[in-house]
Amino acid sequence: MIIFIIIKNKIGGLTILNTQIDTQLVQKSRPFTAVSIIIGGCVALAFSLALSISLGAADISLGTVWDAIFHFNPDVTQHQIIYELRLPRAIAGMLVGAAFAVAGSLMQGMTRNPLADPGLLGINAGAAFALAICFAFFRNLMFNELILISFLGAGIGAGLVYGVTSLSKGTLSPVRLALAGAAVSSLLVALSEGIAISFQIAQDLAFWYAGGVAGTKWEQLQIMTPWIIVGLIGSIAVSRSVTMLSLGEEVATGLGQRTGLIKLIIILLVLVLAGASVSAVGAIGFIGLVIPHVARYLVGVDYRWIIPCSAVLGSLLMLLADIAARMINPPYETPVGTLIALIGVPFFLYLARRERRELS
Repeated sequence: MIIFIIIKNKIGGLTILNTQIDTQLVQKSRPFTAVSIIIGGCVALAFSLALSISLGAADISLGTVWDAIFHFNPDVTQHQIIYELRLPRAIAGMLVGAAFAVAGSLMQGMTRNPLADPGLLGINAGAAFALAICFAFFRNLMFNELILISFLGAGIGAGLVYGVTSLSKGTLSPVRLALAGAAVSSLLVALSEGIAISFQIAQDLAFWYAGGVAGTKWEQLQIMTPWIIVGLIGSIAVSRSVTMLSLGEEVATGLGQRTGLIKLIIILLVLVLAGASVSAVGAIGFIGLVIPHVARYLVGVDYRWIIPCSAVLGSLLMLLADIAARMINPPYETPVGTLIALIGVPFFLYLARRERRELS
């Protein structure tokens, strides 16, 4: 029916089709719920940020946190702890949580694959592999150079996954893509561990494999933040195009979209978001898998709402996971990636089972 309308009257048909799709998106979206999530989520983020700063090996009152942020006194020890250690850690958690969640939203919308996630499709493992090579052969690189190399590694990981999948017979099903991602990720992790053992850099890589925001400094934030902010703004800018792609490439092409260019932009945004995040906090998986599904369930199918809601919810999940990591077994910290995997693995199995039922 869509193709018939376009052939019958190219100009008028495109206008009618565009209007019909916009009407359907409005009907299937819940803008009031989305706005409520964004506003409520920002309030929850502010409270979680203060809570994250106050909790630690030595608990600090919320009043002291307020004074340290707005009336910093370098002569007060608690102010120094807050400003130098806990504040950059909390901000990093918010940024990378949003980045991973939005990267997952972009991938799921572009590929129409409910199992798409930077961690499941080799992007995180590729970035970590590139970092392992840097630690082994280029130990004196600056952090901004590590970010660029992480982008390259993330692109290699994603390219390997899609290359392996394209060699198989049949359609590019979500389950097949996830299996190829798992295989490529395992290979890259094994190579990274081999490099770590051979060049005695296992301790340097342990942090990245465990995943966490502990030890994040202002210097890292100054380099990482512009990349993530640009990635988030770019993701919101292409959100309508992602919605069109999620309806099918034929529909997007029929609406006059240059799907090849849009896909290239989306891939670059995903690599920027995931690469910058992995270089700072390690290969934390499943945020980009779980959060977009939660956002889609709450606000509907329009990515103009899914992407900003995913950013807010991803930040909140990362902050809460980081708080839990410090509270489970004090004074030791549980890896954040492990805590998020406790949610993500059952969710992934549920999605894979549902996808298998739909295909059968």
